[in-house]
Amino acid sequence: MDDLDGIKEYIARDSVYYAEKFQEDAFSATDSLELFPEMGRTVPERNDPNFRELIIGSYRIIYKLDGDYCYVVTMIHGKRLYIPEDIPNAY
Repeated sequence: MDDLDGIKEYIARDSVYYAEKFQEDAFSATDSLELFPEMGRTVPERNDPNFRELIIGSYRIIYKLDGDYCYVVTMIHGKRLYIPEDIPNAY
């Protein structure tokens, strides 16, 4: 995932340890979606309960529920402007 790689590279500028930890935390959180797909909150900027997010540190992992599947749509910094139109509605 390009978003995760970019975030990890950015964090690694200051600390390789924390970059690796962030990646582990992100994978752990998204792995939990297999059993608990609705564990994240609804994305406030969208009027669609199928778009949800997990907060990991300062980052938002935005994912979409689609039947029995969850798709990670993007990962962004919590302070970054989020424009819902930039995120596709379906795959």
